[in-house]
Amino acid sequence: MVPNPFSWLLRAIGVALARAGLLSEQRARRTSELAWPRIVTGVARMSKSAADVAMVGVVLGSSAIAGVGYAGPFWGAAFSLGGGLAAGTIALVSQRFGAEAYGELGQAIRSSAALVVAVTVPVAVLFYLFPVELIGLLTDDPQAVTYGSDYLRVLSFGVPLAGLNLIGSRALIGADDAYTAMLLRAGGAVVNVGLNAVFIFALGMGVVGAALGTVVSNVVVVAAFAVGMTRGRLPVVGAFPLTVSPFGSYWNRAECRDIVEIGLPVVGRNSVWTAARFPLLAFVAMFGSPVAAAYVVTRRVFGIMNAPGWGFGLAASSLVGQELGKDDESTAESYGREIVRFSVATYVLAAALVAVFARDIVVLFVESPTEPSVPIAVDMVYAAAAAVIPQGVNAAAAGALDATGDTRWPFYGRVVGMFAGAIPLVYLGATTDLGLLGIYLSFFAESIVPGAVSYYRFTTGKWKAISRGYRPDAAADD
Repeated sequence: MVPNPFSWLLRAIGVALARAGLLSEQRARRTSELAWPRIVTGVARMSKSAADVAMVGVVLGSSAIAGVGYAGPFWGAAFSLGGGLAAGTIALVSQRFGAEAYGELGQAIRSSAALVVAVTVPVAVLFYLFPVELIGLLTDDPQAVTYGSDYLRVLSFGVPLAGLNLIGSRALIGADDAYTAMLLRAGGAVVNVGLNAVFIFALGMGVVGAALGTVVSNVVVVAAFAVGMTRGRLPVVGAFPLTVSPFGSYWNRAECRDIVEIGLPVVGRNSVWTAARFPLLAFVAMFGSPVAAAYVVTRRVFGIMNAPGWGFGLAASSLVGQELGKDDESTAESYGREIVRFSVATYVLAAALVAVFARDIVVLFVESPTEPSVPIAVDMVYAAAAAVIPQGVNAAAAGALDATGDTRWPFYGRVVGMFAGAIPLVYLGATTDLGLLGIYLSFFAESIVPGAVSYYRFTTGKWKAISRGYRPDAAADD
């Protein structure tokens, strides 16, 4: 592997925590090896999302920023569905990989791919046929509706592709190879940004160009996963940890049942955020365009700060799952607890860095630093930087639970945090003297509540019994 700042920094944090007696150095090393490539992927993909907003904002202004932001929850539906089913993929793959049941990997991956296509194609058709009506649910600003619907219509073609990319990525991470998944998905994000620059600036395609760049880059990444997994290697990238025949069965009752049982609560958990974004954006729109634009910018920055959760959550899923595949529940529990500590320490550093450079980051998204949305966004970024830290608990604890098949409680925590906390706070801010403080507090509600619920559930240890129903010997009994 090529040395890089992410790998070096994570190892340094892990060593410091180990010397403080908070982690096992060996487990810290394995965690950092799996987490840093996924964090790079997260930063790249969140930066790509931020680049969409920044590029259209520089060319077309605040209405375009808001329009792309209003399309965001719909695009998030693809990741809610794909990411949920992919939780089933990583649970099954990691446990089989840990048990060295390599012959069972292909069926789990093929079944996952078939399920994700089946559930995402209807969503893509809906986005293509009714983009104006969908964006119109969130705002009555005609310019924002036009920009958002143009963006969503083109983006609809990428919905099934995004789901397949998540299946491919989770399968590799479950097989202890986050590095190859990073190369493909982060590379796709880089391609996406490059295409956006050509389509938006050189060809003058505006929001349509931003959406087209996303679709084309997803085609490239899906093709790379498909070729790499069927051939066992890719030029430049190298060998894959597993090989999957495309000609085997795509429907296996037991495998599909397990994927859906594990994945459905995760789909629900992911969908909570996707569904919550609709009323959130509608209530934020009540503050006016400058606040709406500032909120969209802040959400992009929040997403980048939350990138460590991608790494630690999936590292927890893979490492906890592998230990369960070996029937070593004690070590699985140690991994889960220690990865939470590792994650929180990393989040603290990331949040501090963003807070120091908050204004410099915000002005990258606008035509002029004198725009009225800039000071509003800077204050929101400060609030988001503090609120993102509990996400470190939630990401790692929920990732550990995903590996065990105990996926319901993180879903419950997300529901309560969003619908009993964040959304009412934003509404109160828009309709009472609470004002912008309601938005600031909403960031804390959406992070503290799910983190507390997920970590509590992990500490009960009830996931141990649940995981026994999904281990390789259980699958063989079916």
